[in-house]
Formats: sequence, C-alpha cells, structure tokens
Amino acid sequence: MTNPGEIKLISGTHSRVLLEAVSKYLGIDLCDHEVTRFRDGEIRVQVKESVRGHDVFVIQSTEPPSDNLLELLLLVDAVKRASAKRITAVVPYFGYARQDRKDQPRVPISAKLIANLIQVAGTSRVLSLDLHADQIQGFFDIPVDNLYATPVFKGYFDNLDANEDLVVAPDVGATKRARAFARRLGNVPIALIDKRRPEPNKAEVVNVVGDVAGKRCLLVDDIIDTGSTIVEAAKALIENGAKEVRVVATHALFSDDCVEKIEKSEIAEVVVTDSVPRVLTLNHDKIKVLSIAPLIGDAIRRIHEELSVSSLFI
Repeated sequence: MTNPGEIKLISGTHSRVLLEAVSKYLGIDLCDHEVTRFRDGEIRVQVKESVRGHDVFVIQSTEPPSDNLLELLLLVDAVKRASAKRITAVVPYFGYARQDRKDQPRVPISAKLIANLIQVAGTSRVLSLDLHADQIQGFFDIPVDNLYATPVFKGYFDNLDANEDLVVAPDVGATKRARAFARRLGNVPIALIDKRRPEPNKAEVVNVVGDVAGKRCLLVDDIIDTGSTIVEAAKALIENGAKEVRVVATHALFSDDCVEKIEKSEIAEVVVTDSVPRVLTLNHDKIKVLSIAPLIGDAIRRIHEELSVSSLFI
C-alpha cells in the first residue's frame, strides 16, 4: 500500500468519546458519518463525505453487547464500498479474546471467528491494545499492530523505587506482562500469585511466590472483569505483609459488582485506561482512568506515514 490519501477518522457509537479525543490530539476533523437505528433496532450506518482513496481508521471496542462488533463491521463495509484506499480497524479492546483456544470439547475458538469477521468485512489492517493472547495476531492474514499500554501508565508510575516497590503478576499467565512492565518502570523486582480458577470468573489464591513483606505492591494485569482475581490477590499480599497494594490494568470491564468489591477490598488504588468506555461513567475515589487517545493517535499517525509502530515502546 503506497501513498494513501489523508486520514479519515470514524467510529461506532460505543467509542465516540475516544474518537473525539483522538481527533483533538491529532488535530484532524472527524469524518462526517452517522450510526442510527431503525425502529426495530436494526443498525444503520452512513458515511456522509467522500473517503475515496483515503486512509480510513474505524475506532470501536468490541466487548458485548454484540452491537458494538456489528457497528464496526458495518462501518468497515461502508467505507470499503466507498472506495477507501486502506481501512484500519482500531479495536482498543478486542472482545472474545479470552476464548482463543479449544480448552474443552465442542466449544468454538471465538477469537478466531471474530478475527475472520473483521477481515472478511474488508479491513486492511488491525490496531489493537494489549491483546489478551498474543497468538490472536496470527488469527489474521492481514497486518496486526498490538499496542502496549505501558507508555500510558509510565508517566503515572514514574516514582517507583526498586527498594520499596514490587510488581506482582496476579497469575502465571500474567508473568510476562508483569516482567515487561517492571523492566520499563525502572527494573523493579517482581513476585507472582499462584492461583487456580475452578470456574470462569472465580479465582482462588494458593500461594504468593516472592517476598512481599514491607513492600508497596503493584498488581499488573490486562483485564479486570468481575474483580475477583485482583481482590483475592490483594488480600493474599496484605496477609503476607505487603505495606500497600495498587492495581494497574488496561481494560476495565467492571462486570457485576466489581466496583463494590474494589471499594470493600484491601486495594488502595486501581489505575485503568478508557479502552472500555463504560469506565468513564464511574466517579470513584479508588479508580483512576488514564486516556489512551495520545497512544492511539501516535500509532495512527505512524501507520499513515508508514513509520514503525514498535518504536513507540523503546
């Protein structure tokens, strides 16, 4: 793909706030478009200005309900049929990413199906943020840029002390993420929570691996759903002598009574991004929300100018 036209920014209704923030950051006017409903609830989209020959970025997180995904697909199809030169699906939170393998008999690989749908709709490339499983990039036969939220958090946690602070992985699967996070924030040491999950959305802490006594602990994960994992992990850390527990996570799903669990827990603070828009409606002393608009904006500009995206993390 060479010399695409100017950048055109659109989004579904779900990610409209993020779209406006990215537009403001880049200093680019929004592409005129609308997403409406017929009386029966059926989605209708229309792009109201020419995108022929241009570089179109469609921003939409795809967590449930399924309308979020469907809006993304319909918008991609609309700009494809309008002869856009290149279409990038910007999916800050990639829904169904936790169903990335066949872990039981007769279950779908849902993440692969979603990848197929996005690609078949006419997407040229995908830009996402902290995919739950790195292998999802391989589910696509088009380029995928998987951003990391570390640059967003780095400024907020720029005062970590390797002698006082400890980065903690809430489970074995998060160890790689925690290690990378600790390295970028000044080579802070890490610890690990050994847990088991008897069923979805339930976690039981078995052991704390590492000396956390007297330390300020920073639990690092990609997703907070019901909050059970981080609440149980924080409790275990305090019981093992930790002085303080804070949590950092990219995607704040905050399902069910998650916020209430956080309020009643040992956790001092939860720092998340606005990749999932519902977090913007919260007003809670323990929850801090950081914007991903500058990170997404920088990535969009680099993709448009055919520059390296990975250099954002050096």
